Formats: sequence, C-alpha cells, structure tokens
Amino acid sequence: MKFGVGPRSGEIFVMLERAGVAVLAVSRAVELRFRQWPSGPSQDDVKELEHEADRIVSELISMTNSMFVTPYDRDDLITLAFKVDDVADAAENAAELLGLYGVETPTRQSFELCGLLVRATEELSLLLGGLKQKRGSADRVVAIKEIEDEADEIARAARASLFKDDRIDPGIVIRWKDIYEALEDAIDACDTAASRVGNILVKNA
Repeated sequence: MKFGVGPRSGEIFVMLERAGVAVLAVSRAVELRFRQWPSGPSQDDVKELEHEADRIVSELISMTNSMFVTPYDRDDLITLAFKVDDVADAAENAAELLGLYGVETPTRQSFELCGLLVRATEELSLLLGGLKQKRGSADRVVAIKEIEDEADEIARAARASLFKDDRIDPGIVIRWKDIYEALEDAIDACDTAASRVGNILVKNA
C-alpha cells in the first residue's frame, strides 16, 4: 500500500540522510583505525560514532511510528532503518577485533576491504540522502552491489591465502579469517540496505 506525503514527511528524508552520514563516519573511522593501527582512532572513538548512528536510527524509527502518514510504507521504512544500523554495527565489530585479537600489523587485504567499505557507505549515504528526489538511486544500488561483489572476491582470496603457508600460526589464521569475514559482513550489510531502498523505489514507482 502506498502512502501520501504528509506535512512532516520531509523530516523522514532528513533523518534518512543523517543516518547515512552517521554510518559513513563510522566506516571512515574504521578504515583509519586499520590503516593507522595501533595509533589512530581508538575503539572508543569508533564506538562513539556507532552510538551516534544508533541514536539517529532510533529517532528515525520513533518518528516513523509516530506519524499518521509516511512517505513510504511504514514497515518498509522501519526495516530499512534497521538495515542501515546493521552497517554501523558490523563495521564497529570489525574494528573491535583488532584490539580483541591483539593484531600486530594489519594486512594489505584488510586495507583493501576497508577501502571498499568506505566506498560502499559513501554510495549508501548518497542513496539515502537522495531518496526524496530518487535521482540516480538505481545506479547507486547497482554500484553498491558491484562493490559487494568485489569485496567478496578479495575476502575469499584473503581467506584462502591464510591456508597456503603451513608456517602461519593457526591462531593468526583464525584471527584474520574472523576479521576478513567481519569486514565482508559490513559491506554485505551495505548491499542489503541498498537492496531495501531498491525494493521501496520499485514498490512506489
């Protein structure tokens, strides 16, 4: 069912844009944490940004629930909000593993995955910010999917490389396997959120 655009519907679009910006801030901090490890942003810094993203998403959900008329289906908007929040949660989790596992030096593949995470969240932020106008939305959904596909290939190759050298300590293998998967999960979450946007746009075409 489609909903009309009420007088407060613009606030929903503002909150979606803010959520995208907040998630992008988390991803950028995560990339810096990997690239500048063990200096650079602390896990507390990343966590603070993730909490801000949580706060914005919670406000978005509360606003959506309180409005009599929403610009898109209420359940679709709430589901999208949760999927956007998943991106921040997954990115923060990946950063936490650096300290939790006592990583000495991040790998080239982790830098590549962090870079793709930032690219994906940049596209997601623009997608959410432009949802009201819908201009270029379909192209951004496709772009995020392409980034996710590239990340899958890099993460798969990175995991495979861990098992090619018998001299690598099994503990290191387990740590990096988890970290690669955590970064991949964050990028996958971007793709899932983008797909939700795509579904909303098709539903309301």
